[in-house]
Amino acid sequence: MINLKLGGAIGVRRLTSVLMLCCLLSISASALPSSRRGKAVPVASDEILSQIRVLGDRPAPFALDARSAIMVAARTGAVLYAFNEHLRIQPASLAKIMTFYLTLEALRQGKIKLDTQMPVSKEAWRLSIDKTVSKMFLEVGQQVAVRDLLLGLMVSSGNDAALTLAEYLGGSKEGFVVQMNDECRKMGLDETHFSSPDGLPEPDQYTTAADMAKLAQVVLDRHPEALVYTATKEFTFHRITQRNWNTLLFYDSRVNGLKTGHVEEAGFHLVATAHSAGIDLISVVVGAPNAEKRRTESEKLLDWGFRTFVTVSPQWREMVPSDLRVYEGSALAVAIGPSRAPEITVAKGEERQVKLVSSLRTDHLIAPIERGTSVGELTLMKDMKAVLTVPLETQAQVERGGWFHVMADRIRLLLHGIGHALGAPFRWLASLLHRFKG
Repeated sequence: MINLKLGGAIGVRRLTSVLMLCCLLSISASALPSSRRGKAVPVASDEILSQIRVLGDRPAPFALDARSAIMVAARTGAVLYAFNEHLRIQPASLAKIMTFYLTLEALRQGKIKLDTQMPVSKEAWRLSIDKTVSKMFLEVGQQVAVRDLLLGLMVSSGNDAALTLAEYLGGSKEGFVVQMNDECRKMGLDETHFSSPDGLPEPDQYTTAADMAKLAQVVLDRHPEALVYTATKEFTFHRITQRNWNTLLFYDSRVNGLKTGHVEEAGFHLVATAHSAGIDLISVVVGAPNAEKRRTESEKLLDWGFRTFVTVSPQWREMVPSDLRVYEGSALAVAIGPSRAPEITVAKGEERQVKLVSSLRTDHLIAPIERGTSVGELTLMKDMKAVLTVPLETQAQVERGGWFHVMADRIRLLLHGIGHALGAPFRWLASLLHRFKG
């Protein structure tokens, strides 16, 4: 309430000024567009939204508060959402995903075991006492099992764990970095170059969101056991317990990995993996302004992906014989199957548009036969258009049989051919000889 006892003309002038100011503020507020009032500020401009690509050329649902992002279906590789995904950035601790992968490969090849003890060098120990980096608190001269180092690497994001693994597997940090970049070339990670096993900033070290999605996809495909480490929520080493830096694990039960990263010049990164209702997703959010944003933006992306898409896996076994007859071989038949599961990721509601067609180029084989010999294909059709072809291959090797068996099979093949050549009345003979495996 305005006090009218202001003292003569001065009071009147002050009252007039106050009323005029109120009117001006009211007029100015009413002239603003509704999108500029209060908290209704648009999240992204139309220009940014136009740069986002979504599977099926759908309109972009939202922009993310990050420098770049991508989301793919892990099993099919379908790109579901992409923005600025080829932008080069410092990888920070995302480099540890490659260190993790090379360690899992060494385990698979039998070069090391989970209980192999690895020594901690002075260089690795110095990282464990560096207050500016993450670590699992290793001590110089200590012998640490690979199992613990993998948890220290992926849960505690230990730079000391990364260097200890690198020095053991590569002979030195530099030797391991060579292995990292050799693996990049093999995987086709053409937008990535590593200079350290832990991702601490180096002048010639960079990656992209697109390459990190590819790397994560290879890790999941070749090493399903990776999730044992990346889904672990906390790890205790020498009575020190640390929570997983990937805080999304604590908010969304569908999330099972993979790795965070942060350096001042690049921002906050998160490569997240998740599974729900038959679809596996990989999201990469790069250059978020803070740790909270990298979590919430990743959660937003994954939640939209689960609500919007589904991976269809048609039943192919009913369409393809389990094996093919083998002539002149050490075995009478060989199992066949697709080189990989015929799957496709589509928007929900489009599942019935997906059809599977099979074709075999032969009904028998002649030994010797190599494993992986192509005998036909499975074709996935969507809207009557072929979208994916998967080869049908032999699942085993078959050596050439003994002399007597080879001669007997040659006679069977001759009669089989004659039966077909003579026409329908004699095809029963060809069919009988073909089925006979004595």
